[in-house]
Amino acid sequence: MAEAAVPDTSGLAEAITDPHAEFTKERFEVELEFLQCLANPWYINIIAQQGYFDKPEFINYLNYLQYWKKPEYVKFVVYPHALAFLDLLQTKEFREEIKKVDEATRIHGLQYHHWRWPNYQQNDEEEPQQQEE
Repeated sequence: MAEAAVPDTSGLAEAITDPHAEFTKERFEVELEFLQCLANPWYINIIAQQGYFDKPEFINYLNYLQYWKKPEYVKFVVYPHALAFLDLLQTKEFREEIKKVDEATRIHGLQYHHWRWPNYQQNDEEEPQQQEE
């Protein structure tokens, strides 16, 4: 089984030691941790049900987090699905749909099958089949 890639953090010190930087090391870590939580459809479902997506300030925060897609920051992201979900969360339709447990279940299933069988092209009616080794 392949090991998870560990991001190169060598640029982190330079990125956060500037006293005039917009954020501190603590803010960097908190924002990265929150972003990576977005890779979990169940987490997104819970915060949706709690009404966070109905708050304009929170929507603005999600938009602000788009900076994590820049090359100098994306190298710290371990779960790339977080960035895909961040993009989806920019749309009102997705924010409404993810409130539904059935939708979170569907998305979680798709995510699981993508991780389990990364090279398998699946249509909606077909169950994935295990690849031969």
